[in-house]
Amino acid sequence: METREQSEAKQIVPAASQALAVRSAAIVARGLRDLARDSNWLVKKVFTERSQHLAISPAGQLCAASPVARHGTERVALYDIELSAPTIALSVPGESEACAPGLPGAFAWSPTARYLVAAWGGWQRELHVFDLNGKVSLGAFGRFSNFPHCLAWSDTGRYFAASTPGGTEAELRLWEAAADSSGMMPFSGAPLSALGGLRSVDEWMGAQAADGESGDEGSFSGFGCTAFSPDEGTLASVIEIEGEWADDSIVLLDVPALRRQRSIQAQGHVTDLAWTFDGRQLVYCAAGQAYRLAEGSIEAEALPFGAELCACHPHLPICLCFSSWLRNSAKGRLFLVDLKNLTVFDEYAAEGVVDLRWSLDGSKAYAVTTDGLAYIYEPPLL
Repeated sequence: METREQSEAKQIVPAASQALAVRSAAIVARGLRDLARDSNWLVKKVFTERSQHLAISPAGQLCAASPVARHGTERVALYDIELSAPTIALSVPGESEACAPGLPGAFAWSPTARYLVAAWGGWQRELHVFDLNGKVSLGAFGRFSNFPHCLAWSDTGRYFAASTPGGTEAELRLWEAAADSSGMMPFSGAPLSALGGLRSVDEWMGAQAADGESGDEGSFSGFGCTAFSPDEGTLASVIEIEGEWADDSIVLLDVPALRRQRSIQAQGHVTDLAWTFDGRQLVYCAAGQAYRLAEGSIEAEALPFGAELCACHPHLPICLCFSSWLRNSAKGRLFLVDLKNLTVFDEYAAEGVVDLRWSLDGSKAYAVTTDGLAYIYEPPLL
């Protein structure tokens, strides 16, 4: 008697169509958008007032401190960059009804954009945590006396760092998130590790950099831009030196102990830094020039372009940069750089950009100006 074996893999079986329909709709919408433009850049107006303090999320949201309809009052609000519309205003217990414009602000999105850590001059001097899924404030941690210069999450959300200025009172603090904190307060009040300013700099850089007795060298003013390496094993932080002709430094620290690995002398003031996706290079901007420090290198390499802001792609050797000055032009530019051959392959005129961010999957990038203008980089394939 003849028998036949049928492989389940070859059988025709019913399959859910929802995922296919969702993907097809996205592809069709993208195709229609591409037909109506001749550039990889989209420009949208997100808010109408000016804001110096804002942060872009990996999901295309924007947190900004900007004036609201009531004259003379400022609030922290969230916006959808794609829709160019506000979504929610953030508030904390005890917030004043009237807050003068121009208050300091620092914001940091978690890697999935679910949580936001925010510090703002209209709130108590603590780091406030918001759960954007539940649209609630979860509480506060990390009281500070000097307003934070930079807030940073690690790539998996396990660690969080805050750097502050203040000379002898400057601090660099690191917290570890609770193992299971879904929908709950992820951080406790006490940091896992911390560095006090002047003493640490004196030990790392030598007394001359720290005491600032000689005018040209300047004096230690605090910790600046800070970023975790992709493997979460290293934290890069800028040691800011105050003075017209002073040069900042970048210190690489072990995580979570914050033990010094090494320091790199910069040329001028460092305005931004970012790790490449593999953690083998650190790209940074100092005095309008872009540099990169390769793994194992003693000195940084000056790159063949200027930049004040940089953001590395999450899984490709590509960097999005902004320069406020372009040769033979009164305007600046946003541009993409291939870090393998150091060539610029796409650019767009722009002014006043204050933050850059790639989407979580790396399919697009965002840049937002102080005037609320958003630039969305969305190539056909990336």
